[in-house]
Amino acid sequence: MKDIRIAGLLILLLFSNRSLAQKYKSVSSSAHFFSDAPMEDIEANNLDGQSAMDLSTGEIVFSIPIKSFEFEKSLMQEHFNENYLESDKYPTATFQGTISGFNKDAEGWQKARAEGSMNIHGVSKELAADGEIKIEEGSIGIKSKFPIALEDYKIKIPKVVFYNIAEVVEVTITFTYEPID
Repeated sequence: MKDIRIAGLLILLLFSNRSLAQKYKSVSSSAHFFSDAPMEDIEANNLDGQSAMDLSTGEIVFSIPIKSFEFEKSLMQEHFNENYLESDKYPTATFQGTISGFNKDAEGWQKARAEGSMNIHGVSKELAADGEIKIEEGSIGIKSKFPIALEDYKIKIPKVVFYNIAEVVEVTITFTYEPID
């Protein structure tokens, strides 16, 4: 919980030196991943992410606490945190970048593209992902689905469970934002 508050403070500080008129903070979030492997499918959900964005520049940051991913089976959750993501050592996944390709003055859903740096498991890697942004009076929504290759982030899968976990997982994120007062 402390990491979430720290990440939230960092997000707000990132934008504090500019006018707040186009600044937004997340009020709800969802991060979901799906591993489609030969022996079994694995998926988990996380509703504890935090994000902020500046609509005028397209800047966006988000932080997702790793321990908040919930699995159907508790043993999967334990292995995920202790053996694969080492969540005590690497407690959050973060992204910092920009969203482009949309008209900030147009309301409704429209295509967009995020580009920036994703940090998972202590490894930062450039990431580009297509998605959508919805601009409405008083709120913004974003959603995106993109692949994450585990080896890119030095997440090791033991040979014993190689057929149980996909080498590339599908990540889906959604955030809803409201203006920062």
